[in-house]
Amino acid sequence: MLSEPIDPSPWVRRFAPLIPAGGEVLDVACGGGRHTRLLAALGHHVEAVDRDPAALARLSGVAGVTVRVADLEHGAWPYAGRRFAGIVVTNYLHRALLPLIEGALADNAVLIYETFMLGNERFGRPSNPDFLLRPQELLQLAQAAGLRVLAYEEGEVAEPKPAVVQRLCALRGEWLRPGS
Repeated sequence: MLSEPIDPSPWVRRFAPLIPAGGEVLDVACGGGRHTRLLAALGHHVEAVDRDPAALARLSGVAGVTVRVADLEHGAWPYAGRRFAGIVVTNYLHRALLPLIEGALADNAVLIYETFMLGNERFGRPSNPDFLLRPQELLQLAQAAGLRVLAYEEGEVAEPKPAVVQRLCALRGEWLRPGS
């Protein structure tokens, strides 16, 4: 298992305020819940899903958080018919879930996604191409789904550890943050 950072990703921290106030948020493959805690502190009800019950146990007692143990790669998608104001995915890629994640975005919802891409194998895990995005893959998927891309980056980063990543923040619809 990869060591899990403690602090929320600066990318998630930057774009989390765009999630509509009071909206329910899905934190996919949340691990120990660093982003779940951030989102709950911003006033959202957060559904935190991961296959590791021990990791989810760290979220016990956090106000505004519901945990769900689910193997998203081998089980049924537990969110059929549900829509979320925001979905956050970091350091996780299972391509078969990408259309399901996109389909779980409500109108005017925000998708915040950050994970590894090809080139990361130089720095260690993940190194399997099945778990590494291809160049511009997130951008192309968002555009094909009709999402409005608010921000996109790809390339090498030094923090929290050297890696090659892609980052996306996209919106379903034309919602603009009040005052913008």
